[in-house]
This record gives sequence, C-alpha cells and structure tokens, in this order.
Amino acid sequence: MAEVGAWAAGLAALHARIAPRFARSEPRERVLAYVRGLLAPLERKNSWTVAERAGEAIPDGMQRLLATAAWDAHAVRDDVAGYVVEHVGDSVGVLVVDETGFLKKGAKSAGVARQYSGTAGRVENCQVGVFLGYATATGRTFLDRELYLPKAWTADRDRCREAAVADDVDFKTKPELAMQMIARALDAGVPAGWTTGDEVYGQHAKLRMMLEERQMPYVLAVAVNQRVIATVDGRIAECRVDDLAARLPAQAWKKISAGAGSKGPRIYHWARVKIRPLEATGGYWLLVRRNVADPTDLGLLPVLRPRGHPAARTRPGRRGALGHRGDLPDRQRSSRSGPIPGPPLRQLVQTHHPGHAGPCLPDRHQRRRPGKKGGHRTVEELIPLTVPEVRGLLAQLIWHEHPDPAAVLGWSHWRRRHQARARRCHYAARAAAP
Repeated sequence: MAEVGAWAAGLAALHARIAPRFARSEPRERVLAYVRGLLAPLERKNSWTVAERAGEAIPDGMQRLLATAAWDAHAVRDDVAGYVVEHVGDSVGVLVVDETGFLKKGAKSAGVARQYSGTAGRVENCQVGVFLGYATATGRTFLDRELYLPKAWTADRDRCREAAVADDVDFKTKPELAMQMIARALDAGVPAGWTTGDEVYGQHAKLRMMLEERQMPYVLAVAVNQRVIATVDGRIAECRVDDLAARLPAQAWKKISAGAGSKGPRIYHWARVKIRPLEATGGYWLLVRRNVADPTDLGLLPVLRPRGHPAARTRPGRRGALGHRGDLPDRQRSSRSGPIPGPPLRQLVQTHHPGHAGPCLPDRHQRRRPGKKGGHRTVEELIPLTVPEVRGLLAQLIWHEHPDPAAVLGWSHWRRRHQARARRCHYAARAAAP
C-alpha cells in the first residue's frame, strides 16, 4: 500500500506541475479527474466514460476541457518532457518517430481524410498523428506529437478555420513533422544516444542530414532501391542496398534474436557493411536484417555513429507502434492550435507509469518440482507487471470507496500466473513445430 500511496502522491505532484497552465480553477481541477479516468480500467475512454468515472452526470465539463477551456497544450507538452527527462532521462536513450491513425466518421475533424491508417492496416477515413517516443532502460513514454494535415486541408483555409486550425499552419510531410519534434526535443536538452524510425522517415534525405549535422546517430529503415556509396570489388562505387546485401559472404550473417514477440522469439539474420568510405568520420554502416525463412525479405537500416559518441551499442529490434488505441475525445471539432488536445494529457498517463510491457521468454533453467501425478511442472511463474496491470491496480486500490487489497492483489496474481502459463505453452508449441 505504501507503493500505491507513492503513486498517488506522484500523480498529485505531476498535476501541481501542470496546474499553472490552466487559466481557471475548474479546468485545473477537472484535468486531474480526466487523467485519473485515463488511468482507470475503462473498456472505452471518451468524454462520456471519463466523466461518469469522475462522478459527473454529463460529459459537458470534460468536453469543454478538451475543446474550449483556456489552457496551453504546448506548455503542458513541455512540462511533460521535462518530467520525463527528470525521471527516465538517459544519455543513451532512444528517440523513436512513428505515426498512427485515429479512425473517424465524418469530415469535420481537423486533418481527417481517406488515408492509410496503421491502426486499421488499410486506407480508412481517419486522422494521422506523428509521435515522438522516448525509450531508456528505465521506461518508455511519449515526448511530443503533431497532427498531419493533408494538402486537401491546407489548400482550403475556410475548412481549416472551421476546424480551428491556425492560418499559419502550412502543409508538412510526416518526416518534416518528425524533424520539427526531434529538433524541439534536442533543443530542450532531452538526452539521447540515437534516433530510429521506419522507411517513411529513413527515405527522407533532409531528416538524415539534420541528424548528421547535430551529430545524432540514427538507425532508419530505407527501401531496397536506396543507392549508397560503398567499396565493391576493391573499388568505390554507387549501388543499390539490396545488391550490396546480396554480395555479403555467408560468414557475414549472424543469427540474433530481436526479442520476444507475441508468437515467440523473433529470430533474424543480421549483417552490416561499411558505406560512404570517403566520409572523414568513417562511421556509416548499412545494417541488414534478413528473414531466416525467406532470405529475400530484407530490412535495411543505415547506421550513423560519429566517432567518439557515447551512445551504447544498438540492439536490433522490431519497430513498435507508438500510437494508443485511438481514444480521442468523442467530438468532431477541435479549437486547439495542435490541433489534437488530448495527447498532451494522455502523455501524462504514459509518463507517470513508464515501463516495458513486452513479453519475456521464460527462464529455461528455472527450477522444477514434482507434480501430483509424478510429472514435473515449473515453479510458480508470473509475467512482469505491465503498464495496464499497474493502471488496473491503481484504479482498484485508490478510487474504490472500500477496496480490499488482498482481493485486488490476489486477482492480479492469478492473472499474471495464468498469462505466464499460456505464454510458456505457446512458446513450447512453437519450439516443437518443424
């Protein structure tokens, strides 16, 4: 209970940090109820459910907080970034850029259009937000966000004004939005060892140039037809990266796990080859990830590491989606300059409880004890505490009038034990498959 009390005190301190950004006392108090609602184990999170959780009869107050109340979303974003640096900042931290889609109905939401959504995995009517994440050994959370406005929006200023998009907001591509957020983070003194992103950002030359000018190492995915300068057959030449990867000898490839996935260990072949040999720093590499089952399936990532940089060795890993589950407020218009007002407040939830929620492989050398029927079963194993589990515990122990700590912790123990058993059986089935 002492730990739960410390969490509650930490949330109160975080609220006190952002409270001056709200002009009136009503939204200043309501924002704490809003963040508590986001932490609560609600099936759906919108203005209606969060207001009901806060004991309000109607959602008007929550909707006013997000739509018309006077508060500075950009200042809250900066406060959250400062809080992140204080609690999980690390000189070898990773800045991660990625976008996600928010499925919408109608045409009034700022930036909504028929476009590809990573959330849906197809072209849908949605908004697209570009996010900057921050990951260290201590935890991971969001730092910044920008809304992607398609050209159809920026070309129609009347439509932008109707959705409360400022007249000075021009069209910017997703990599340009990423450049803006990365520069903002570095200018604010966020410690980072390197930056990573998928092919959308890796193919943008200006983004790579900006990172190189700021001496920021990066690992960015590129397309197979990307051309690089490398030493081929003893001479310097320009070639495609897939051709360069095909020339690598068999001994250049190493089988390395990229961590545990939902279907078991993610094993790939990895190799690296030096590129841009004429550069004075000599710190440019092409990192190639090859599918073990399909050697033609390549993941190509150029790596920059300036000489003498303190960043730690890069670990191969899967790019994870940074978006949450599209829980934007239930409205079609926004009056914020962002113009996504929700994410700065939702960032508080990730920031207050940062951590790794990914599955871990069970220990092969775990001690075993005999079962009832003479067989063997593993000593009781639990999955690590995940962010959703912590949120659930926090909600059950703090916001219920008469919580039973023993019952709450007992259910948590039961869930984690059964999840660990299901994971172990799944991994065993995959290992036995041909």
